[in-house]
Amino acid sequence: MENMYFTEEHLLFRQSLKDFLQKEVVPHIEKWEQTGTIERFIWEKFGEMGYFGLATPEEDGGLGLDLFYTVIFLEELQKINSGGFAAAMWAHAYLAMTYLNKRAKGDIRKKYLEPSAVGKLIGCLGVTEPYGGSDVAGMRTTAVKRGNTYVINGSKTFITNGVYGDYIILAAKTDASAGNKGISIFVVDRKAEGVTANKLNKLGWRASDTAELAFDNVEIPEENLLGEEGMGFSYIMEAFALERLVMGINAHARAEYALEYALQYMSEREAFGKTIDQFQALRHRIVDLHADMEICKHYNYFVAGRLDKGEYVVKEATISKLKSTKMADEVAYECLQFLGGYGYIEDYPMARLLRDSRLGPIGGGTSEILREIIAKIIIDKKEYRPTTN
Repeated sequence: MENMYFTEEHLLFRQSLKDFLQKEVVPHIEKWEQTGTIERFIWEKFGEMGYFGLATPEEDGGLGLDLFYTVIFLEELQKINSGGFAAAMWAHAYLAMTYLNKRAKGDIRKKYLEPSAVGKLIGCLGVTEPYGGSDVAGMRTTAVKRGNTYVINGSKTFITNGVYGDYIILAAKTDASAGNKGISIFVVDRKAEGVTANKLNKLGWRASDTAELAFDNVEIPEENLLGEEGMGFSYIMEAFALERLVMGINAHARAEYALEYALQYMSEREAFGKTIDQFQALRHRIVDLHADMEICKHYNYFVAGRLDKGEYVVKEATISKLKSTKMADEVAYECLQFLGGYGYIEDYPMARLLRDSRLGPIGGGTSEILREIIAKIIIDKKEYRPTTN
């Protein structure tokens, strides 16, 4: 069935990426997990290989490839067992760069997008706020127009790459009285005067830097506005489809890796004179988990195919994240159990994988919020439409 989506070129790309990750990334993962700092050299190596430019047009320094190259990129990053490293990479390429790809123009495009595609600049997305969470329309950060500049005040939190990144794709209120129609999107230099970052200490995703950002009278030029003023909420909602599908794909790939590792372990671990993969209770549980993973995986491929054709898949991508992240958590929990006491030991991958997986139903919109979005679509008949500009 995967042949419906992946060509021979895709498969060659997957093998090349696997080799690259094993050679260039895996030897450093333990250090980055311990320090919480991903060294800059690896960003440039990713850039040199074109991995950050898969969805970026060729004229902007990217490769302009179809979305299934991105699917492969996400899947293979999940299989080196560092959710934090994977998050840092895809948050740059598919959160920050998505807005540059779609909304940046002229000199801003050249200044930020081209260096991002080659790993010279690292981006982050600043939407979530300490008091807002998934309530995007309720954000309090403001951007007030003064002459040919905007002055930004406020704060953001849970921002991946927010400590060591170079720029922030920032959502702020340009008209506090206009509700969700008063939000705009800007690009802000991370080291601009008035921007400060506090590094958060997380349960999982230890390799990535996650920040609480504060903005104190930060001045940026008016050309740093992305798209049109007041259209930010629509831009965010549109981008959420890709973000949520990314997290759904991450989840099915994470679950697939966990099952593969557990099966390998079970084929070698003996109890009562036979390997534990021969005990019916364990065999049947593995089958149920594998079936759930396969269903999510192929649903996610279906949604990716529609998104690649330019279809607006807000409902489908939201379902992807909701169901896949729940499934991945269940798989991680059960696979740790299959390893017994060794599953609880940090020298084995399941402890980290369980911690990293737990963020799936939280980040990018909690499962509770996602259920309400889907309810509005299927019960209240609410229609989400793409922006026309």
